[in-house]
Amino acid sequence: MSLPARTDVLVVGAGPAGLAAAIALADAGVDFVLVDRQAEGANTSRACVVHARTLEVLAELGVTDRLKELGVVVPTFTVRDGAAVLARVPFAGLPTDYPYTLMVPQDRTEAVLLARLREAGGDVHRPVEVTAVAGDATGVTVTTSAGTVRAKYVIGADGMHSRVRDEAGIGFTGATYAESFVLADVRMSWPLDREEVSLHLSPEGVTVVAPLPGAADRYRVVATVAEAPERPGVADIQSIVDARGPEGARTRVTEVLWSSRFRVHHRVADHYRAGRVLLAGDAAHVHSPAGGQGMNTGIQDAVELGRLLARVVAGEPDALLDTYEAKRRPVATEVVAFTDRMTRMATLRPRVARVLRNSVMKLAFSLPPVRAKLAYRLAELAAR
Repeated sequence: MSLPARTDVLVVGAGPAGLAAAIALADAGVDFVLVDRQAEGANTSRACVVHARTLEVLAELGVTDRLKELGVVVPTFTVRDGAAVLARVPFAGLPTDYPYTLMVPQDRTEAVLLARLREAGGDVHRPVEVTAVAGDATGVTVTTSAGTVRAKYVIGADGMHSRVRDEAGIGFTGATYAESFVLADVRMSWPLDREEVSLHLSPEGVTVVAPLPGAADRYRVVATVAEAPERPGVADIQSIVDARGPEGARTRVTEVLWSSRFRVHHRVADHYRAGRVLLAGDAAHVHSPAGGQGMNTGIQDAVELGRLLARVVAGEPDALLDTYEAKRRPVATEVVAFTDRMTRMATLRPRVARVLRNSVMKLAFSLPPVRAKLAYRLAELAAR
């Protein structure tokens, strides 16, 4: 497809956030262009947790039922330290039509969103790399590897290293965790129920294990390590689950289906808007994967922003767009703080501190209101 010279909204980045924003624009009849620098869509698993609030938002776009067919429903979140269960948090009873977490790999989520976008008449221009963004009082001129586009508004959904954010001069305040993260989809024998996502606390680091759709031995493992290998293999994952999994359990990793390593930042954009340039997804906020909040928050950003832009393009005051940052940035700052607390709590090393933490958690989560509050928080229902 040739790149149009003019459009109402240019969306940069065709990950989950960019695709969701484009669907919202397409459904409203807005003229838009969606570009991505990659030659083809993501074909790796990456983020795979979809929480209740995101399922509500995606249901409005008509894709939740499709995702459910591809995912596995997980109704419980647990926190463990060795053999001890410190907290068992059920999602049942939440005030939503989706009282659970849905585990579905990101490549499948993106495929479903792309199919939905095409049904609405849209598509992605690839590979198109943005090299400059210059805004003025009436629009934004965006220089790309495929030509120049003049847009009334630009959505930067181009990830943590956002060129759009940098070109707009928006700061990205925060820091980087010292540890690196291992991310792997594996086949393994795992002693815990496939109806739970489990967070394992240990002085070696935080580890999350969650079931994946498909065969009963497919799981996602996310773990902090001092220095992760470039492509974690069977021996690497085996050593992690041996050291941090349930004590006395027989766990055997038989295959690594996909793996990666990454460093995690906890950062929030200083502003979500600079004139006619607006940010969504990882371009606006990044944080620890503890709790699986990142992609969820980004999709919710994108749908909210797409709908606001549709109203402005249709003639409502431009000032309406100021409500986007006012509503969504506090959500991101709370997510960053929440996931940072989870990460630091999970990686306590002194034995006395760990014993105290475990005792407090067991006592607190024996109370139904505390369990319900955490379930509500993880499900992101507070972001309605």
